[in-house]
Amino acid sequence: MTTSAKEPYATFSPDELASLPTVFREGLFLDRVIVVTGGAGVIGTALCVLFGRLGATVVACGRSRDRLDELSRHLTRLAIRHSTHALTVRDPEQVSAFVDEVWERHGRLDVLINNAGGQFAVPATEITPKGWSAVVETILYGTWYASQAAARRWIGKNAPGSIVNVTTAPGLVAAGIPHTVAARAGQVQLTRALALEWAPHSIRVNGVAVGVVSGPSLHHYPPNAKPFFEANPMRRVGDVVDVAEACAYLAAPSGKFLTGVVLPVDGGGSVWGEFWPLGKPDYFRVED
Repeated sequence: MTTSAKEPYATFSPDELASLPTVFREGLFLDRVIVVTGGAGVIGTALCVLFGRLGATVVACGRSRDRLDELSRHLTRLAIRHSTHALTVRDPEQVSAFVDEVWERHGRLDVLINNAGGQFAVPATEITPKGWSAVVETILYGTWYASQAAARRWIGKNAPGSIVNVTTAPGLVAAGIPHTVAARAGQVQLTRALALEWAPHSIRVNGVAVGVVSGPSLHHYPPNAKPFFEANPMRRVGDVVDVAEACAYLAAPSGKFLTGVVLPVDGGGSVWGEFWPLGKPDYFRVED
């Protein structure tokens, strides 16, 4: 990963992801099928490469066929078994058909990682109904549609399953992204509710609460927001491998006694820190 003055938020290339050391043993997910929504994004790519390195067949979905094709080229070169599927998680019929196709094509589904998301920073008074719906439906509705579709198949086939939801810290409140805050809060509570309801069916449901992670999306924030990227006890941003390995921990046998857990991977940001996506207003500045 190149981190320079020109590229302060660079992330790992697929080749770098494939060569980084990991704490997990080779073949940990051998013969397992892992679905990753939002699979072509920077976190999604890290998830696909890590689980693929550990032996899984990776099934990635996302909205952009071009980005999925690029992901497929990388995974093919890395000899990772995979398939890619273009769809929107905002459409329950597309999601249901996709889950059916996973079973038909691969014969099983072991882990669902709900990673699809997105946000944009804007004053609350300027968010349009369309903008609000795009964020809430992708994060909250998408998580619900995919989880329900997977659970229906697991329960119908009397098969166990594991769901990992990529979310943010449960207590995060940030001005400038109210649509994201609302959707993530719902996603966290959904994680806990489904963990309780589906426990009798041997379906575990957990989450990874992600802090600020290095990637190209950080360039979209205004300059006065960037000092807050490192407003956590570790005083730095995380990387996509931090997120991917947390998801693997929860999905692997290491997480067999964990359900309803939302694991913070935020450099301690849920303990101390603040995040101002549009910069900190003078109103909230406290002089020493």
